[in-house]
Amino acid sequence: MSFRVQTRGFVLGLIFAAWFVAPTAAQISPGALSRAHKSLDGATQCASCHKLGGGEPVFRCLDCHTEIASRLSAHRGLHWSYGIQAGSSQECARCHSEHNGSDFPLIKWDIKKFEHKQTGYVLEGKHEGLTCNRCHTPDHIGGAERAAIRMKDPARTFLGVSTACITCHQDQHNGRLGPNCQQCHNFTDWKTTSKQFDHSKTRYPLTGLHAQVACQKCHTPAPDGKPRYAGLPFGKCSDCHADVHHGSFAQTCQSCHNTSGWKRVSVGGLNSSFDHAKTKFLLVGKHQGVDCLQCHQNGDFKKAVAFAKCADCHKPDPHHGQFAKRPDQGECGSCHNEQGWKPAKFGLKEHAETAYPLVDKHAQVECAQCHIPKGKETLFKIKFARCLDCHKDEHGGQFAAAPYSNRCEQCHNLKGYKPSLFTLEQHKKTRFLLTDGHLAVPCGECHKPRESANLGSVERKPLTPYHFDSLTCTSCHKDPHQGEFAKRTQQLLASGKPAGCQACHSTKAWKELSRFDHASTQFVLVGAHRGVACGDCHKPPNLETTLLHVNFSAAPVKCEDCHADSHGGQFANGDRVTECASCHNSNKWKPSLFEHDKRTSFALKGAHQNVRCAQCHSATRETEGKPVLFYKPTPKECAACHGADPKFKTIAR
Repeated sequence: MSFRVQTRGFVLGLIFAAWFVAPTAAQISPGALSRAHKSLDGATQCASCHKLGGGEPVFRCLDCHTEIASRLSAHRGLHWSYGIQAGSSQECARCHSEHNGSDFPLIKWDIKKFEHKQTGYVLEGKHEGLTCNRCHTPDHIGGAERAAIRMKDPARTFLGVSTACITCHQDQHNGRLGPNCQQCHNFTDWKTTSKQFDHSKTRYPLTGLHAQVACQKCHTPAPDGKPRYAGLPFGKCSDCHADVHHGSFAQTCQSCHNTSGWKRVSVGGLNSSFDHAKTKFLLVGKHQGVDCLQCHQNGDFKKAVAFAKCADCHKPDPHHGQFAKRPDQGECGSCHNEQGWKPAKFGLKEHAETAYPLVDKHAQVECAQCHIPKGKETLFKIKFARCLDCHKDEHGGQFAAAPYSNRCEQCHNLKGYKPSLFTLEQHKKTRFLLTDGHLAVPCGECHKPRESANLGSVERKPLTPYHFDSLTCTSCHKDPHQGEFAKRTQQLLASGKPAGCQACHSTKAWKELSRFDHASTQFVLVGAHRGVACGDCHKPPNLETTLLHVNFSAAPVKCEDCHADSHGGQFANGDRVTECASCHNSNKWKPSLFEHDKRTSFALKGAHQNVRCAQCHSATRETEGKPVLFYKPTPKECAACHGADPKFKTIAR
């Protein structure tokens, strides 16, 4: 049964109770009250919690629980975060259900999962992780709050604890700085106060380096042992600082110094009573901005300062004695002046007087490229006997051995790294002699940059090779024959080295094949074949006009593979192939080698031996659109050739 139905039944029960005797009252209540409300048990106490009347039930919880009512009115506390309106008890029954028996708990919650921020006070910093009883104790509940709390046992309530720091913490300042501890402190670190406390709102704002001074340096302990935050003198610098000048100056400290730094002296403060130009050392250039204490150490202005040489003040020698052997013993003024340490006055003219004059391209090099800037560790006396003392070996050690020994000047000079001075005459001394067509090839065609083989380097740099493991043609040229002549190229020359491409070609020109002997192949060129162009037999694929992609081994070796059958198949064998070589050879197509007496049934005898073939074989036929001289059949009868001549018959008899 819902709470609303129960309430309506309860109200009707009260009216019904007026008509019947008291013993029936026990049957009006929907159930026994909890132990906390036991004193309100009985039909006569219903109006203490319920407002009687028709319509929706109205509760009167806040009439008794005034401590909760006051927090709702003040818009604070846990119940306010649940959205309960001030003065309303209607939402109470959602969490606190009654008439469920004396042992029924009115409050149900898991204290371990409770989010304290719902109370309006977030636990942060050092407060986070504390157990509830560290703050919620009877000792921390104020008198006024305690009087308003209805719960008899103060150890069982979480109400009444103030959010002020002094509720739990002792005021170390004894009220001298007010009750708001958070104006200086935070929840994370009690001793860190700079972020919270604004010293600029005091009579002594902290500026410059004063802002970095720890509080206890000025706020020293009072007689009671606790820091003093009031009554500290601060009108003069000497209230805190000792006079390092021992009374040498009548001016105040502020005339020359400020809080940004003791060594940053205000020249204006000195100029009002002191003119450095009247001394033996006029301040010019960069010297005008130097702090007084850099020369007048410890603030002793009465002590004489040496200044005849730069090294009197500028020491130790930033160059570590690198110029001590000079005639001026390394005096700074020979390279620098008061206008600035950089740039140095040491130029090409001065460099020409050293052991290494700068000429040509070296005259354009910035100083820092040879004298690597390392501050005081910069070296000005460096090695220069060899180019590699400064320059990296761009050839990766290819010329480290004799006869070059990495002497760069054998190929280069100071006018420029390129072009090289290495001549054709010098190339003759190498393992690869340049002849014929190779003489006109630019160096870069053979010596092309390649990726460095140094796999250990983080970044590979292309390296131009000048030493080759192999000097064969294929080191530079791609084999257009794709290894077809591998056996031929392995043949040894007179020098004992493999012939390579030179087995057929020479350096004069690629098409010059004087070294190739076709007789060494399976097909010897004789007769008319000697005048045939290579491409007529070794035909290029894909209608190409060059022999670059020709498969030379696939060239035909039989006549019928190249030559068309001009006889229209008259002499074809069982495979319908006409073997030309049975009648012809490569010397000449005509005359034929055909033996008429052996291969036909008509022997040529007598006058027939001198008869021309065409006189008997003259019949032609159309074959595939062309006239073809046919030898078969040829008549054998005399009349077929000579006709019915009476004279011929008489002779024949």
